[in-house]
Formats: sequence, C-alpha cells, structure tokens
Amino acid sequence: MLTVVRRGVRTPLAGMALAACMLVTSCSGGPPAQAPSGAATTPPPPEIKISPAEGGAPVRPDRKIVVTTSHGTLEQVTVESGGRPLKGDYDADRTRWVSTTPLKPSSSYTVSARAADGTTAGSSFTTLTPKIELSVADVTPAVKGEKVGVGAPVIVTFNQRVTRKAAVEQALEIHAEKPVPGAWRWINDTTVIYRTAKFWPAHQKVTFTARLSGVQGGKDMYGVKDLTKVIRIGAAQISTVDARRHRMTVRRDGKIVQTMLISAGNASTREYTTTSGVHLTMGKANPERMISPGRKKGDPGYYDLMINHAVRFSNSGEYVHALNNVWAQGRQNVSHGCVNARPDQARWFYDQVQRGDVITITGTDRTLEWNNGWGFWQMPFKEWRKGSALTGRTP
Repeated sequence: MLTVVRRGVRTPLAGMALAACMLVTSCSGGPPAQAPSGAATTPPPPEIKISPAEGGAPVRPDRKIVVTTSHGTLEQVTVESGGRPLKGDYDADRTRWVSTTPLKPSSSYTVSARAADGTTAGSSFTTLTPKIELSVADVTPAVKGEKVGVGAPVIVTFNQRVTRKAAVEQALEIHAEKPVPGAWRWINDTTVIYRTAKFWPAHQKVTFTARLSGVQGGKDMYGVKDLTKVIRIGAAQISTVDARRHRMTVRRDGKIVQTMLISAGNASTREYTTTSGVHLTMGKANPERMISPGRKKGDPGYYDLMINHAVRFSNSGEYVHALNNVWAQGRQNVSHGCVNARPDQARWFYDQVQRGDVITITGTDRTLEWNNGWGFWQMPFKEWRKGSALTGRTP
C-alpha cells in the first residue's frame, strides 16, 4: 500500500480519499447537507400585486379592483378618485382585497397598498367613457313638497333600454322610515316599478336611491351618475265606492271624514261600466276635457265636455268628478263610467286627494286590469315579485 507522509504522520491514500469525500458537499450526487436543526430562516419579502396594472388601457367601470400579497398580510388598501374612496373588502386572511362597488366612468383612480411589514405598492389608471350613457329620466311620484297616498308606487323610467336588468335593479334602493316588504317589477325595457306588499304606513319619508354610476345596463352602456329622490307619504286616505248602493265613503287615517252620494257607469257598454277593484288616484285637473272614446262628432253617444274637479283613477277615462245630476246620485248609475258626485263634495274630494290614494270600487261586472293606469294592487304580491330581475329576492 502507498502512503503519504505529512508532518510525520503516515496516512494511507485510501484514508485520504475518504476524508476528501467527507469535506465536499457530495461525492456521488447525494442530497445536500441539511442546516442544523433550529437554525433561523428569513422569509421572502411580501410581493404586492395590483390589478388593473399601471399604464394599461382604460378600464371598464364594472371591473373589480384586486390587490393581493404573496407573503404576509395587507395592512391597508386605499382606492380613490377625486378624493372619494372606493369601498372594498379583505378576505379572512387579509391577503386579498377586492372592490365592492362599480367604478365611476371617465375618471382617474389611484391605488395605494401597504403590507404589515411596511412594503408598499401603488397604481393609477383611468376608466373608459361609455359609448351610451344610462341615467334615470323620471321618478314618479317624487315632486318636491308633494305628499302621496299609502298605495303609491315608485315608477322609475330610464333614458335607455336596459338589457342587463338584474345589474341595474341591484343598484336601486328603497329606504323607508317605517319599512314594509316590497319588490320591483319590470313592465318594459325602460320602466321598473316598486310596489309594497301592503300599503305604506302613513306619515313617513321614503328615500329612493339609484346607485347607477359605473353599472352596466347593456352593451357599451354604463350609468354615469347616481340619483336620490325623497317621497313623502301623507295620510292614509282610502275611499270605498259601492256602485250598487251608490255611495262613496272617504276615510282618513281610519276615520270617516266624508260620505258622498254618487252615480257610477250606466253599464250599457263595457266602456261605460265602472271598473271594480283597487284603484289609485293618478292626478287631477280643474277643469278636465272629456271626449267620448272611439266616437267622432255626430256619432250616437258622442260627447266633448269640460268637467270640473276631476280626479283620475285609471287610464280608461275614469274619474271622480263634479256633475250636477243630483237627481241620479244615490239612486241610479247614469254616467259614462266615471263616479259623479255633488259639485261641493267633488270639490272637497279634489282639494283633499293625494296621488296614490286608494279607491276601492265594488258592485260592477267589469274588473280593473293591473296595468290599467296604476292598477298595480290588482296583482297579488306573490305574482308581482316574479317580475323582478333578481329571482327570489326583494330590494
């Protein structure tokens, strides 16, 4: 055996080879040496990612802003436009933040994020300008200072045809001081109506809000601004008309305040038959021009009259109005479908009425259609809510 002499020590060459093998990481491709048990390791620094990223194309207003961290937790995320913050939520581990409200179109946004260890990140972007702008064209009844009846609907009309009805309906809010269940129903692509399951409690304020900004209502169409309207519910003024007994009784907040002798439709034709059912007063005029439907001058039954103190309660030409046919009132139905009353009592009713007051009529064989004027209470609420785009939900 060959040996190597070093510092007077005789070492076999085989022993030297073994020692050399032990000094290197691996002699034959085996696993690397392990750190001693209990040794400290340094975690990688957090990496914060923001979507949408800096400098990209204009962002759709309905897109979500997402901020994530790969390690550690998010301490704070702020998204602002014009000094106004955008709402969002963290996940349970605070490693992800997602915006919860739409973005405002044609706007600039800044995003700032900070992790728990002090790592920060930021981004800025702009939102696109819609090709088609969606907004609320009208809310009825919502005239400033007006008080409405306990049956009043909230009728919202848009300036464009809405195809993404669920998204738009989701943005509509009703807040009442004395809340009752209710639901929206779409009657066409531009109109949605809110009706309560039971009459509104009287004497309260109802606030309607459309949070449309950034909501997609159709292809290339986004809401451009929010809207708030206040609706004031007045007294519970409910009238009952018995066409057989030729009587009309008016109650205010449960108390009888007027009893009137009336004459209803003569029922010689369907159009001259007063409709039975739950009606709502829709408006009034003094005087109101009334022209016989489907007839021209010279035809039998033609009329063209100016009628005083007329309160409308359907779209088929029905009113409570003044007429000096006192001989028939309380005795006989002789009108063309309206409810005639003594001039002084008709004037009193005209002065007291609110849009959305309830008039319930019985005693005729013609039923009011739910879509005749504001005949919405003719439809059972269970059926009404099926017209909501949010299946199984009420606002």
